[in-house]
Amino acid sequence: MAGKDQRAAFRPNKRVQLEQPEADKTFGGAGRGKWVSVTSGKIWAEVRDTLPSRGENLSEGLTIAKRPARIRIRYRPGLTARMRFIVDGRVLQIVAGPAEIGRRYLIEFMAEETTPAGNPA
Repeated sequence: MAGKDQRAAFRPNKRVQLEQPEADKTFGGAGRGKWVSVTSGKIWAEVRDTLPSRGENLSEGLTIAKRPARIRIRYRPGLTARMRFIVDGRVLQIVAGPAEIGRRYLIEFMAEETTPAGNPA
């Protein structure tokens, strides 16, 4: 069982959706998979945006803006880095984790929203 200090460290502040990719199994469905929910609804999470530091980079001539966040949820078996989170309409791809905190008490992920930088018009 987790100690008091570990329980105090979890302060859920957002309801998030956890999704995983599902491949299209039809003959012509290559590359046309979809995202399906892992849970029956939204779950409580502690979402903390990380401080900005050089949040843009250049990839093949296209400037990409990244908005990273640390996400903690209660322990759930079977979660992988192939999944993603939907937080307040933002789509955050998991870039690191899952890291187990305590004895199956919490799981922490690093995730980021990636968008092309510049004028969207």
